[in-house]
Amino acid sequence: MSKENEFRAACFCGAVQISLAGNPQAQAYCHCDSCRRWSAGPVNAFTLWQPEKVKVLRGENMIRSFEGNPGSDHDSVVSERKWCKRCGGHVFTAHPTMGMIDVPAVLIANFDFEPGFHVHYQESVHPMPDRLTRFRDLPAAAGGSGQEMPVSS
Repeated sequence: MSKENEFRAACFCGAVQISLAGNPQAQAYCHCDSCRRWSAGPVNAFTLWQPEKVKVLRGENMIRSFEGNPGSDHDSVVSERKWCKRCGGHVFTAHPTMGMIDVPAVLIANFDFEPGFHVHYQESVHPMPDRLTRFRDLPAAAGGSGQEMPVSS
């Protein structure tokens, strides 16, 4: 029997550390205004994990939270954004309506990010010249319409 993958992630200063067991359920890019503003970047590279696969190893008392998607048209997806109170660094975002936890790919040590698709692509401010599927909102399996947008060449 093979051992399950285990990854580690941490906030910017390392006060909050988490472990991730197995593999994410999805890896993709989000282009929505809410994620862009939260990540302070033109696109957010995310990984989605089942909640039981994410464990806080250290610094649970350092985690602060904000619930919501301010300025977003995506109110149906509740987001509980978590960060470290010491450094302000991101830790993860819980999406209870989806039953998943989003850990920014950049935080996961020794992880090969392999995105499978784009979400909320109509809000993109940084078009990406790849051949990945572009969803108008979310895939149907994640509670979205599943409506795809054309892939430009």
